[in-house]
Amino acid sequence: MGHNTKFIFVTGGVVSSLGKGLASASIGALMESRGLSVTIQKLDPYINVDPGTMNPFQHGEVFVTDDGSETDLDLGHYERFTNANLGKNNNFTTGKIYNSVITKERKGEYLGGTVQVIPHITDEIKNSIMLLAGTVDIALIEIGGTIGDIESLPFLEAIRQLRADLGRENVVYIHLTLVPYIPTAGELKTKPTQHSVKELRSIGIQPDILLCRTDRYLSQDLKKKIGLFCNVSSEAVITAKDVECIYEVPLVYQQEGLDEIISKLLHIWTRSPRLDTWLNVVDKFKNPEKSVNIGIVGKYVDLTESYKSLNEALTHGGFPHSCKVNLIYIDSTTIDESNCAEKLKDADGILVPGGFGSRGIEGKIHAAKYARENKVPYFGICLGMHIAVIEFARNIAGLKGANSFEFDKKTEYPVINLMHEWYDEHKKRIETRDINSDYGGTMRLGAYPCVLEDDSFAKESYNSSDISERHRHRYEFNNDFKDTLVENGLFISGTSPKGDLVEIVELKDHPWFLGCQFHPEFKSKPMKPHPLFTEFIRASIKNSNK
Repeated sequence: MGHNTKFIFVTGGVVSSLGKGLASASIGALMESRGLSVTIQKLDPYINVDPGTMNPFQHGEVFVTDDGSETDLDLGHYERFTNANLGKNNNFTTGKIYNSVITKERKGEYLGGTVQVIPHITDEIKNSIMLLAGTVDIALIEIGGTIGDIESLPFLEAIRQLRADLGRENVVYIHLTLVPYIPTAGELKTKPTQHSVKELRSIGIQPDILLCRTDRYLSQDLKKKIGLFCNVSSEAVITAKDVECIYEVPLVYQQEGLDEIISKLLHIWTRSPRLDTWLNVVDKFKNPEKSVNIGIVGKYVDLTESYKSLNEALTHGGFPHSCKVNLIYIDSTTIDESNCAEKLKDADGILVPGGFGSRGIEGKIHAAKYARENKVPYFGICLGMHIAVIEFARNIAGLKGANSFEFDKKTEYPVINLMHEWYDEHKKRIETRDINSDYGGTMRLGAYPCVLEDDSFAKESYNSSDISERHRHRYEFNNDFKDTLVENGLFISGTSPKGDLVEIVELKDHPWFLGCQFHPEFKSKPMKPHPLFTEFIRASIKNSNK
């Protein structure tokens, strides 16, 4: 591979949620537009070993990579904005780092010496970062949290040491801060930025570039002032201006000269950036020719962060049709038979996303029934596929009280169930799942192949018979009921290569009705919208014109 990898470290100050993830993703996109190869890593100071068990309300969605790692949602931004294919080496938490050090200590690898934060924890962090060396031209490392958090100190110490280890021309520190506009004073205030940089310098890191989050462009005078107080050249003070469309961020950075200054500091000679694809995406976002309403029926509905990738994928799905996609969130706990039609009347297409737990399930089943009977395009993802199968089993196949074993342990017809045993092609058992299996370990996670049937919505969308998609689920379609459901008209259009796992179900006499076991939203990008979303939006537009 022989790349001389250069490292860019992104830290954040003043307040959390300034958008370090989007900033890192956008820097990645900019460096790619100059013809360089890029990877991005997120170092998270919290102590959970992986984000898979964290509440999506608190921390946003869990993003799944091809290799089955459950990671922070920022990795979703990284993959959407760049061509990097990420995996387990792209997300480390404090928990993972300590876990690794403690395991080594138990094995006697430290020869009985005292194990300390410096050098043992910091060395482990450096090793995790250096896993990326030699694989790409530029590795971006985002440090989670805010300067001043106790948790992030070992990470900052590790990246401080790396400049000495790797040499000045191979390391750039970018610090993201806030420059608030105070209406009563009628001016932008630089004090928070000064304090944040002072804090960073007190632990030995002098930032090379400041990204200043503001609602307006910084004047040359203000840039000079910030540069002077923070010991940064004024051309390295970049306005990270608020934008109405996140895909504008790389364009704003480029306009401010960020890629130029990074190239200069890292001594890289590159071509000039090619950003026509980004301009095109932003143009489609800002100047749509039509719009469509998609009803998202779920229980985390009041919080959009928990469906980050899904919301983005729906937006992408509108781009090929020059269509703005309006998302209507409908709380499934409020839907019953009497009000279902009223609640869903404005939706041109209905989507039931993934999720866990039994709250609001009956409301989702009503929504699937409404979509089936009224010929409204329906897209069920993971749990949304289970819902479609349960609704079909109850109302078409005559299996009264059919349910998922997840929601009703006593149901006579568990059309969705834990997969009890699972064999590889040599008839060797690879997995058994039952009620007692370890909570994290019972999931089908990561990329799995799927074979599509002819004359299906799926095959039409992908234009191919063999696909691979990412999974994150515990319960599967129960093959004991396959024959009954198929005889009654359920169309199984996608299965695992040996045919033992049902991946996609459809209805034939319907404009567009599809449920898939996997999460297609994880692979959608603004430049390459996912085919299932593109087709779902196409069908919904057609329905809105009726």
